[in-house]
Amino acid sequence: MRRADGFAMAPQRAGRALTAFLVVLAVAVTGCATTREPPAPARVPTPDHVVVVVFENKDADQILGNPDAPYLTALARQGADFTDAHAETHPSQPNYLALFSGDTQGVADDSCTGPFPTPNLASQLVEAGRTFTGYAEDLPAVGYTGCEDGDYVRKHNPWVNFSNVPAEANRPLSDLPADYADLPTVSFLIPNLCHDMHDCDVATGDGWAREHLDGYLRWAHDHNSLLVVTFDEAESPGGDNRIVTVFAGPMVAPGQYAERVDHYRLLRTLQAMYGLAPLGHSADTDPITDVWTGDTR
Repeated sequence: MRRADGFAMAPQRAGRALTAFLVVLAVAVTGCATTREPPAPARVPTPDHVVVVVFENKDADQILGNPDAPYLTALARQGADFTDAHAETHPSQPNYLALFSGDTQGVADDSCTGPFPTPNLASQLVEAGRTFTGYAEDLPAVGYTGCEDGDYVRKHNPWVNFSNVPAEANRPLSDLPADYADLPTVSFLIPNLCHDMHDCDVATGDGWAREHLDGYLRWAHDHNSLLVVTFDEAESPGGDNRIVTVFAGPMVAPGQYAERVDHYRLLRTLQAMYGLAPLGHSADTDPITDVWTGDTR
């Protein structure tokens, strides 16, 4: 037997080649291929609404399992509890900027900063035909840009620091719609300095969470919507900055998840939900894909 290039093939080799050809032919005919199609890329859901709530300055073990935090502890048990979640840095403000824009914007303290012209989650959502509103407790007026007023502080309110986020997207918590169907695509809820546990105790913050989040969460389970609860930073400055981060909603498979999560990965996941490009350091990570049920719209 001769090969296609004209060189002679030994009889034994010719036999092996014929056998291999027949095996391949049989596989093609019967459909019993030994290779499989590559798995479909991991997906994230597209919730109708996402509400992100950020609390303040508590280590994870100060919250979950604490008798003073029964609501947040129960929330973690019914949702996805990320047991290796971390903030980016200290103090507060750079973490909020990281979560909102994928970068700390060069900010390393809590002083009034901005405005920055850089893209952020809000500007991305609007460009994609979606909507965004930030609701801050005790914000004295829509679009207020002052550094503080009573228990409201700008350092916990990142969208006010970006020139491409309209003033009307910066609203008091009292403007939260009574009908959750009127919520924007993504909204942030920022408690005041007492209710976020910065100035008051864990029990006070947990009580606020029950009062302000439970109604939305109950509604979300019938309306394809998601609740995200996280913290800006841990209280212990010398530790690993581990914080509570929980997802809850009808598309979430409850359980504890030991993968590492940080503010950049949270942002990346929100971006993936709505087909948005990663910004800054959110491009250095992957969205969270393993906590969702099979029904990912």
